[in-house]
Amino acid sequence: MVANLGVPIILALSVNCLRHSGLKKVIQTITYIPHFISVVVLIGILTQMLNPIIGIYGKIMLTITGARPTDLLSSPAAFPHLYVWSGVWQNAGFKSIVYIAALAGSDPELHEAAQIDGATRLQRVRYVDFPTILPTAIIMLILDAGKVMSVGFEKVFLLQNNLNLSYSEVISTYVYKQAFGVGAKFSYSTAIDMFNSIVNLILITAVNKISRKVSNTSLW
Repeated sequence: MVANLGVPIILALSVNCLRHSGLKKVIQTITYIPHFISVVVLIGILTQMLNPIIGIYGKIMLTITGARPTDLLSSPAAFPHLYVWSGVWQNAGFKSIVYIAALAGSDPELHEAAQIDGATRLQRVRYVDFPTILPTAIIMLILDAGKVMSVGFEKVFLLQNNLNLSYSEVISTYVYKQAFGVGAKFSYSTAIDMFNSIVNLILITAVNKISRKVSNTSLW
């Protein structure tokens, strides 16, 4: 949640600070493109790049250390990082659209007043731009809170193997295996999925209530 919320905000603020419109469009296009890559293709890219023998990762580590590196795709401890940061790379640009749109509605008079008072660009980002997108960020946080238990299925399942299973098993993959594995337990898997949905509902309701009390910003 921290990575998926923080990186798009930083990206949006950085793009908004650019004065050259052509460079801004190029950066926006480059960061948007990964969102349209399918999960299967993304896993294929990761598999090729992180291959310890023929991948870029393997060749770089062999050049630096003189030895073949460990297989990250089979490392339990590496799985959370692969999952999170590949998701950030894929979706940060697309999610930043919301914040860039919010920044477009920023009052230019506030920036003019800050410049007259001698505020630097960083100070204007902190005291003008960031408060402008804060309500939007809170709404996005509330929505993300409702998906905490539903980490995802496709990418986890495709990255999963017997070696990293201790870290890569999540509720959605467990439900799938219980429902369609040996001795299918449809009622059991349905109960787990329902419990998962109930917990998500409780989380989004709780975060929404806290947000309404703290910042007066909420979904309902």
